[in-house]
Amino acid sequence: MSAPAVVLEWSPSRPARSRRRRARRRFAAVVTIVTLGAVALPAASVADVYRWASTDDRATSDAIVVLGAAQYQGAPSPVLANRLAHAHELVESGVSDTIITVGGFKPGDITSEAQTGKEELVAEGLRRRQVIALPFGENTAESLEAVAAVAETQGLHSVTIVSDPAHAARAHALAAQVGLDARISPTRTGPGTALTGEYLLRESAGLIGVWLD
Repeated sequence: MSAPAVVLEWSPSRPARSRRRRARRRFAAVVTIVTLGAVALPAASVADVYRWASTDDRATSDAIVVLGAAQYQGAPSPVLANRLAHAHELVESGVSDTIITVGGFKPGDITSEAQTGKEELVAEGLRRRQVIALPFGENTAESLEAVAAVAETQGLHSVTIVSDPAHAARAHALAAQVGLDARISPTRTGPGTALTGEYLLRESAGLIGVWLD
């Protein structure tokens, strides 16, 4: 006598449930990664801003680059004057004999941030041939591109960037993007040196933009 046949019934719901579970797991993994990134990236940028703000690299370099700030028809703003004074101090400390001032024109200007910076440094005792004015660029990235072009043609292999403490991290990241071997020596006291919440948030967001570019 033969054994009774066993009939196996296939249920289409099992593979469907399995696919749904896998999809939920993948979705949960994506959400976790995005959430961690949304927390980690801003935290890393803020930490980097603080780290570079406290850096003061006074190793010798081929040129000191003073990033532009507002000027008023040839008179440097307090922030720009503070950066120029710091660059002058670096020259006297033996960091470099050459200063590059950068910064273009704003609407209505009769001179550039770069030329204003050069004239101020010459008035403070530097020789005119020590200061290279590059009146190009409407922002830090464009100004540093101009610096990189001059560095290549004049054989400048390293630069020391002078800016505000909060701006130092983004300036360094942008310099690296254009191939500059950059050191950082931000201003230590005076106008522009306060790490205000608004300045910190703006520079942290700008740094993330550089990283993601």
